[in-house]
Amino acid sequence: MRILMASPRGFCAGVDRAIEIVESALNRFGKPVYVRHEIVHNRHVVDDLRAKGAIFIDDLAEVPRGALLIYSAHGVSPAVRAEAAKRDLQVVDATCPLVTKVHVETGRMIKRDLEIVLIGHAGHVEVEGTLGHGGDRMQLVESAEDVQTLEVKDPSRLGIVTQTTLSVDDTREVMDALKDRFPKVALPRKDDICYATQNRQDAVKKLCKEATVVIVVGAPASSNSNRLVELAEKLGARSYLVETAKQLDPAWVEGVSCVGVTAGASAPEVLVTEVIERLQQISGGDFSVDSLPLVDEGVTFQLPASLR
Repeated sequence: MRILMASPRGFCAGVDRAIEIVESALNRFGKPVYVRHEIVHNRHVVDDLRAKGAIFIDDLAEVPRGALLIYSAHGVSPAVRAEAAKRDLQVVDATCPLVTKVHVETGRMIKRDLEIVLIGHAGHVEVEGTLGHGGDRMQLVESAEDVQTLEVKDPSRLGIVTQTTLSVDDTREVMDALKDRFPKVALPRKDDICYATQNRQDAVKKLCKEATVVIVVGAPASSNSNRLVELAEKLGARSYLVETAKQLDPAWVEGVSCVGVTAGASAPEVLVTEVIERLQQISGGDFSVDSLPLVDEGVTFQLPASLR
């Protein structure tokens, strides 16, 4: 069995920053610190931070007045920020800078008196936060089919923003449908779409040139991890999403000569290593491990000023 590892894979700059923010806050201010929602969509990461003293909550009423609250990498709505201010909470913002850019762009569009279409997945935490910034001026579409039933007040005054954890490939069909139906629509900036999501999908495309099975390490709630599974299957590979190596079924790789392995942007490398070790056990010792050419994404994000 040949095990072919994707590059890039795993943590992106926004996830690295979010985790470092929680760890730095614990070191500087002591425990507990409260985190609204899971800091990133990965049980291993969340459990590790919980053991160090982080308390994850969904309702701000669970946070004692005046306590330290960290917003997750997915961002929050203005209503959440207002509630935190009313409760005198000390806030540290771990929102991914790419998500913040979308929130800022939404504000600019509202000032220009545009109606806004958000391309994204209903119920995703990031989408809920962005919808809060758009209010009644924003509508969500998930597919090209949604575009056909979209009703807008003035087709000449329409703008688009996207969920950042989509890729250019993910949004192309929906974007084309919007341009066809509303030729004057204001398109989003290309760099609002997450570089890490696109890069990890590009790596899966390369994996599928050689691998007939692709294992994606990631959480069921992780949007970008699920897109990697879908892409591999679209390219003709059998693909499986696992949170840990224990979920890997030997039947998936029986008789397979090349297995590709990648990880979503919120999955730590230790989980990838465990999957590789599990595949080696399944192979009975007849294996080799190779990697696609290593890619340095060259992106880092600064910590908030309060933690530098």
